[in-house]
Amino acid sequence: MIRVDGLRKVYRVHEKEAGLRGSIRAFVDRRYRDVVAVDDVTFGVAPGEVVGFLGPNGAGKTTTLKVLSGLLHPSGGTVRVADFEPRRREGAFLRRITLVMGQKQQLSWDLAAVDSFLVNQAVYEISDAVYRERLGELTEMLSLEGLLHKQVRKLSLGERMKCELAAALLHRPDVLFLDEPTIGLDVTMQQQVRRFVADYNARHGATVVLTSHYMADVTALARRILVIDHGHLVFDGDLSALVEARAPEKRLRLVLSERVDRADLAALGRVHALEGLEVELGVARADVARIAAAALARLPVVDVAIEDVPVEDIVADLFAQGRAARAADAARAAAATAGGQG
Repeated sequence: MIRVDGLRKVYRVHEKEAGLRGSIRAFVDRRYRDVVAVDDVTFGVAPGEVVGFLGPNGAGKTTTLKVLSGLLHPSGGTVRVADFEPRRREGAFLRRITLVMGQKQQLSWDLAAVDSFLVNQAVYEISDAVYRERLGELTEMLSLEGLLHKQVRKLSLGERMKCELAAALLHRPDVLFLDEPTIGLDVTMQQQVRRFVADYNARHGATVVLTSHYMADVTALARRILVIDHGHLVFDGDLSALVEARAPEKRLRLVLSERVDRADLAALGRVHALEGLEVELGVARADVARIAAAALARLPVVDVAIEDVPVEDIVADLFAQGRAARAADAARAAAATAGGQG
C-alpha cells in the first residue's frame, strides 16, 4: 500500500544576522543553508498493516507523513501510496487517504461539528444515504452523541479530537496517517482514541501509519515500528523483537518486609535499585521463573512483580547509540580533514 525508496527532503533555510545591519545585509545579500530533514529513507507498508513511526522532535516524522500525503514534494527518491504519486494530489488519491494532526484542526471553530461534516460530505461527493450511514457508524464508535450540534469552540480537547477523527474518516479512507492524535489528551481519552483506531482498522482493513510520543499508543496498536533519528531510518522491524534484542533481561520488582544485605540480592540478579524495602533486579529472561521462586524462598518478600524494560528506555537507548555513532563519524571525518591539510 505504501512504498518509499530513498526518500530525501531538504529545506533551504534563510539565515539572518541579528540587528539592523543584519536586516540590511539580508535584504541585499540573502544567505541560505540546506537543512536535511529526511535522508535516504526506505520502507514499505502492507495493506491493512498498522505501523508505529517513532523518533525524537525534529527527527523527520511529520515531514515524512506530509510527503506521503502529498503536502510536501520530496527532494529525492520515490514515493507511492495506493499506487499513486502523492505529490500530484489527484482527486482519486485524496479519496484514499487522510492525515490527522493532533496539533492542527480542520473543524471550523465557530460552527457546530456537524456543519463541518457537511462540508466534507460535499467535498468528497458523498451521497446523503452513505453520509448518514457513515456518520451513524462514527457516532457510535466515537460516542459523539450530544457533541455534533455543539459549537466547536465549546468542545473540550478530547471531544474536539473525536470530532476531528470523524470528519477525517467520513470519506472512509483506506490509508490513515495519524500524527500525534492523542497529544494533550487525558489517559481516559487516549484509551478511547486507541480503541477507535484499532476498531476502524479491524472493520475496514485500513492501513495506518501512526506517530506518537506516547509509547502506550504504539504498543497498543502496532506490532511493527519504524524508528527515525536525524532524518535517518535506524530501525524497521517487530516491536517485540526490538525489546528482546535491546533488553535481554526482565525487571523483577520486590517489596520486602525487612531489610536484607545487598549481597543477598546481588546473588539473585543485577541490582538496579534499592530504596528502603523496595528492590529492582535485572534478570535474564530465561531465568525469570527460577529467580522469582528463589527470591520468594530466600527473602522476606511481601509483593513481587515481573516487568519488561520500558519501551521508552529501549528507544531512548537506540537514539543515544545513533547520536554517539554520528559523533564518532564526525570526529573521524574532522581528523581526516585536518590530517589532509597538514
